[in-house]
Amino acid sequence: MAQAAAAIDWAKVRADFPLLTRQVHGKPLIYLDSANTGQKPAVVIDAVDDFYRRHNANVSRAVHALGTEATEAYEGARGKLASFLNVRADELVLCSGTTFAINLVAYSWALPRLQPGDAIVLTRMEHHANIVPWQLVAERTGAVLKVAELDERGDLDLDQLYSLLTPEVKLLALTHVSNVLGTVNPVREICRRARKQGIVTLIDGSQAAPHRALDIAAIGCDFYAITGHKMAGPTGTGVLWARREHLQAMPPFLGGGEMIREVRFEGTVFNDAPHKFEAGTPNISGFIGLGAAVDYLSSIGMANIEAREQELLAYATGKLSQIPGLRIFGEAREKAAVISFLVEGAHAHDLATLLDLEGVAVRSGHHCAHPLMHHFGVPATCRASFAFYNTFDEIDAFVTALQKVRTLLL
Repeated sequence: MAQAAAAIDWAKVRADFPLLTRQVHGKPLIYLDSANTGQKPAVVIDAVDDFYRRHNANVSRAVHALGTEATEAYEGARGKLASFLNVRADELVLCSGTTFAINLVAYSWALPRLQPGDAIVLTRMEHHANIVPWQLVAERTGAVLKVAELDERGDLDLDQLYSLLTPEVKLLALTHVSNVLGTVNPVREICRRARKQGIVTLIDGSQAAPHRALDIAAIGCDFYAITGHKMAGPTGTGVLWARREHLQAMPPFLGGGEMIREVRFEGTVFNDAPHKFEAGTPNISGFIGLGAAVDYLSSIGMANIEAREQELLAYATGKLSQIPGLRIFGEAREKAAVISFLVEGAHAHDLATLLDLEGVAVRSGHHCAHPLMHHFGVPATCRASFAFYNTFDEIDAFVTALQKVRTLLL
């Protein structure tokens, strides 16, 4: 668990988020769906607005002032992300999010390399974005998928995982933090083990980047993917980090403008990585906003954010555990601020719908994790996910609303 949070005025931090002041169905909004998408502070909204009002131009194409300003701001965001992740800027591919990043690895790294008899190892807790691309690659190459299972607490069964790492395994792809259970996987240990056996590793960091300090160099993976909209940035932004040797060896995934040096009908000379993977006009304003989000999160301190969210998680877990018939899914030894739950006799969608009428926003459904739902024998759960801008009073109001809803349904 994280250390105690520094002396931060969390009420002042919360005031940075304009949307959190609104009402829903005549009730103050209690937003507990940050694992789905994070809310945006005013500095991020202002950065996007300022770009379109004062600097709007395409990047890397024009020598006029606006073009220079746009390019500097866009590449500046790449530099901020590199510092945030402790990697080199020329190892970061800017893309639309984790889904695109994983597909880039699937089609540009895995598809040209895998052969019949090769294997890819995944885990039971993966998001569909870290399952479906590998299924598609397996179908086209003759490779097979192997699945690492969980224990009764929702922790990854490391002994079983390591038993799967046999010589035919070429890739291990797993999440850093489960979007359903909140389980924090020991990715540094896992990647070290895989690397000793010559297995390439990809980490889905979507649920880690918004909530904890990241040091990708220390993790020791080959690929790491994050999504910007979960970490207070705009939608349609994300990053793939890859070891330089992989980026240099991988062919382009998409063709078009900006990813080239010279085009002739006889053939094309591609740009250097990472730009050879960034065809077309990018989401310029989005990445400028993501750069502002990185500055904002860094100003608070990721260690402080993690500590605050751990306090909220502990408080909410204690409160929910007192509700009769409520089942919490996932009690991992190390867990992020996510609680998936069901109330006996009530469907997840009914719970979420009635909670919404009380102003409480939680997610219901399979959370893009069908195999995990099958593991628990349920079609869906409700999920309350917390961020540093939430409050203990909100948790109390959520619990009160849940008790009211439970009475209505049972």
